[in-house]
Amino acid sequence: MRAVSESQPVRLLPWALVTPALLWTLVFFVLPFTAMVVLSLTHHDDGRATFENYRQFFDNPSYWRAMVNSLQVTLIVTAISVLLAYPFAWILAEIVPPRLQRLALVLAILPFWTSYVVRSYSWLLVLAQNGVVNQALTGSGLVDAPLQIANTRAATVIGFTHFFVMLLTLTIFANLKQLSPSYRRAAADLGAGPVRTFLHVILPLTLPGIMVGAFLTFVLAIGDYITPQILGGNNELLMPQLIMMQIGRRGDFPLASALAIILMVVVTIAYILCSRWLKIERT
Repeated sequence: MRAVSESQPVRLLPWALVTPALLWTLVFFVLPFTAMVVLSLTHHDDGRATFENYRQFFDNPSYWRAMVNSLQVTLIVTAISVLLAYPFAWILAEIVPPRLQRLALVLAILPFWTSYVVRSYSWLLVLAQNGVVNQALTGSGLVDAPLQIANTRAATVIGFTHFFVMLLTLTIFANLKQLSPSYRRAAADLGAGPVRTFLHVILPLTLPGIMVGAFLTFVLAIGDYITPQILGGNNELLMPQLIMMQIGRRGDFPLASALAIILMVVVTIAYILCSRWLKIERT
């Protein structure tokens, strides 16, 4: 009996450790998400059950266009961020001396220390018609008149890329540092040069880090409201802006809930595609 009673606390210990996390997830994710699903299936005027909110998304071309715009901006930002972050991470991991790598990483993550709103407004000032970029272009004679960069999709992409390049750099850098030098030596022994070693050995082994960073970039960018609102100037409607428009202007919470769930479905599809692809790469 004593042995049985002593083993009970041991069996209950894992549940005791995981219970706070389960309660947190239940209160702050499961219950709000369930309420949002139920709300999305009600009518805005009389509260009756209906699929009208989802039907509006598929019937309204402007809603479809907002989704297409969000996907286009997000994919462009993700692609540019990967192309810029990989060389940066490679330089930090392979060229910067180990004693200076910590300092370089601190300098690389400095954008994370700045307020998101402040950073967006800073880019708005930089890209304005009388901002630093246009002053440099007109002063050097490359253009005759200031370019319209602010309040465009290009400004939104620049603002997003400035932030997400650092995020991707961290994930890729961590992956590069985990690689054993024996991979390069083995490739060299087999006659592979630096380019072939990178393409056939280093790049495939760092793809998990690239995909993790790319997926995080996709999730954060497609659901962001602040950067497109400030830098895009409301000239191009994206899904987060469309959702906020239903809440702020129309007070249509059921339709906003339906649009948010549709956006979550898109993110879930992206996750499934990334997870399957990573599983193929690891096998």
